[in-house]
Amino acid sequence: MSSPTSPQPTRSRSAGPVAVAVLAGIAHLGVGILYIAGGLMVPGAVLFPLWAIWGAFAAWLVYLAVRRSWWTPAVPLLAAALFLVVITVGEQVLGWRG
Repeated sequence: MSSPTSPQPTRSRSAGPVAVAVLAGIAHLGVGILYIAGGLMVPGAVLFPLWAIWGAFAAWLVYLAVRRSWWTPAVPLLAAALFLVVITVGEQVLGWRG
């Protein structure tokens, strides 16, 4: 039994997930530049929801970073993959031209 004044054991938290989250955040900002530049090609009816999805990805990245998850790099990769799918489908199926 420990007394109320005895020191509590502390868990050592690795700085690894935080460093990976910072790099993932930088990568997600880079992907955000693609989303902004997509306005040159993507019609507004698709562009504004796409920006909202990018924002949701950013919120998910913050959530994962706060939880110190190692899955943070997946967020910018998924955001980039979604952007590429939307652009490819738009070009080949819907006839978008930049």
